[in-house]
Amino acid sequence: MVLCHDMTRIVPGECKGPAFRKGHVIREEDIPALLEIGKEHVYVLNLEKGTIHENEAAERIARAAAGPGVSLTPVCEGRINFQASPGLLDVNVEALTRINSIEEVVLATMHNGQQVTEPRAVAGTRVVPLVIDESKIERVEAICAEYPYVVGVRPFIHHKVGLVTTGSEVYRGRIKDKFGPVIRKKFSQLGSTVMDQRLTSDDPSMTRDAILAFIAEGAQMVVVTGGMSVDPDDQTPTAIRSTGAEVITYGSPTFPGVMFLYADLGGVPILGLPGCVMYFRASVFDLVVPRLLAGEEVTREEIVALGHGGFCATCDVCRYPVCPFGK
Repeated sequence: MVLCHDMTRIVPGECKGPAFRKGHVIREEDIPALLEIGKEHVYVLNLEKGTIHENEAAERIARAAAGPGVSLTPVCEGRINFQASPGLLDVNVEALTRINSIEEVVLATMHNGQQVTEPRAVAGTRVVPLVIDESKIERVEAICAEYPYVVGVRPFIHHKVGLVTTGSEVYRGRIKDKFGPVIRKKFSQLGSTVMDQRLTSDDPSMTRDAILAFIAEGAQMVVVTGGMSVDPDDQTPTAIRSTGAEVITYGSPTFPGVMFLYADLGGVPILGLPGCVMYFRASVFDLVVPRLLAGEEVTREEIVALGHGGFCATCDVCRYPVCPFGK
């Protein structure tokens, strides 16, 4: 008889994989190995009209649901994974819920809006039984056809970023700036370039002029570091407002990242970054900036909504973005 599905062998702490592949012709000498993995009965394929095998079902679901920036792995043990290229994970949660409401159909994803800085698996699909009614897969395909895609990736758009670092102690050389290298690395990982870094004192007019100069030189985003707390010398919010920019929010319900300012001047985002961005691997920067670089509009209402999930657990080893922060 011909085996119609992969049969898994699990050795705790060592491996998990197929002991026998689909299509294997079962022989008498296979019986001890089958019994060792707990198989006293095996399935052989006998498809009735109107039914399809789990592999075909997974392939059809995956093809229907996958969008731009996503490639599909070969089917293995009835499952297909969605491999994402760098960008912002874009999951249509409404469509996803409708698909999973169909009995025996499974499509699981990572959280929507997650940044992907290197290729990785972000979703997987399969069906529960070995053989499923084709009508259920047709319903999945019909749902997917109503949307551009269910699981896709919005690529990061290269931005030229101006970096203004405020603080008289840095401007006058009393201390060395440590913010610049962190910001350059973060933007580099997201596919953008810091065009220059300019130091200003605590004089808000000097910071304002530096921001406006960057925009005049073609900066598509300006970030300002330093001067974001409530001390009298911290004048960055005043400087950003004096450019004429519309302040979307000053303050964010995120720990770390409360003293965050997001403004817009003629389509150019201006961000006031609190000091936590320099010290923490994950902060409000990582929840907002990737979305802006992917071309999304971020509203005040969406910043407010970050409060649910905006508390970082400060784990001993940071694994962001594979963690609850910002989800």
